[in-house]
Amino acid sequence: MDNACGLVAAIHDLSGFGRCSLSVIMPALSAMGMQVCAVPTAILSTHTGGMGEVEMRDLTDYTAGALRHYRRLGLSFDCVYSGFLSSEDQIGHCLEFFEAYPLALHVVDPVLGDHGRAYRTVTPGIQKRMRELVGAADIITPNLTEVAMLLGCDYPKGPLTASLAKSLLARLGELGPRQAIITGLSLATDTMVNVGYDRERGAYWRAECEYVPASYPGTGDLFASVITGSLLRGDSLPLAMSRATSFVQLCVKTTYGYGTDPRFGVLLEKSLPWLTREEIMTGYSGL
Repeated sequence: MDNACGLVAAIHDLSGFGRCSLSVIMPALSAMGMQVCAVPTAILSTHTGGMGEVEMRDLTDYTAGALRHYRRLGLSFDCVYSGFLSSEDQIGHCLEFFEAYPLALHVVDPVLGDHGRAYRTVTPGIQKRMRELVGAADIITPNLTEVAMLLGCDYPKGPLTASLAKSLLARLGELGPRQAIITGLSLATDTMVNVGYDRERGAYWRAECEYVPASYPGTGDLFASVITGSLLRGDSLPLAMSRATSFVQLCVKTTYGYGTDPRFGVLLEKSLPWLTREEIMTGYSGL
């Protein structure tokens, strides 16, 4: 897109403490020149990763009404970008957003699980309908656990070969999205990568990242957000992957250097200025 401000409907949860979901999505996309319209699917006191008993409110009765209001206002979204959905009905509401804005970029981060396990809020019904939402997307950004759940296959244990990664990407493309990225893979070559597939071009890509012995919530949200902002600014898929990988690595390494509690998330505030740069990225290669 040109230098005009893109309008993004971000259909995600909001955690009050712990940098993840809308609390990192909104500043990241804003730094990239986008206007974010938050459509919260649930409100949580904190994220659910080791913070004790979380106070949560489901907002399924809100999302459909928000869409009706935006249509009455005549808003024209350049992108509809979904993440954590707390009910099957919310998946239907996302599909209604897609149908209402057919020319928008449709981004789905299919938040279903991690480390080989489904999140406790993810029911079989949500898994089934998530495949429907993925099929209507332009681009999806699952991790390896979510890939296995979407494809109905066993969770791969241990490092992956490049050929297996390409096979998984191709199968994701068969579900419907034009582009697919699998995040946080460990390849048999002892490298950490994000891998992507452009179905229309028949092209496979990889962007390598340095391993850091720590895990932080919200990095997947940041990665998908920078992918979204990059594509809206006119980047190709490999350039967007390079930009998102570089930014998340910057956030992780900065945070690791300060030694803060990993549960609190990455020190986004110190890294945000990097996103205002629009340099051409070259940190990618074919898979």
